[in-house]
Amino acid sequence: MALHIKRIYEPKDDKDGVRILVDRLWPRGLSKQDAAVDIWLKDIAPSPALRRWFGHEPAKWTEFQRRYRDELEKNPSAVEELKRQIRLERDCFSRNRNRDSL
Repeated sequence: MALHIKRIYEPKDDKDGVRILVDRLWPRGLSKQDAAVDIWLKDIAPSPALRRWFGHEPAKWTEFQRRYRDELEKNPSAVEELKRQIRLERDCFSRNRNRDSL
């Protein structure tokens, strides 16, 4: 099973599996139905202060990554929740794959 990263505005595909939104804000102009998100993990997204500081300026990307990793290290419960969701999806995929191969 592979992990795929997609923009939320890209349409859902049958191959997507569980769709996890990692963002503190709901995407503008997108209904929950159209987003087809299974899980919304707000707490693991970059903080509002970090987002404001970054301001989508490419020159700040390297420092943004460092600061975001620092935030993640201070928020182990959110990181664990994301890992747990990934494990659940992986385990479900493995069970279905094994069952389908019988």
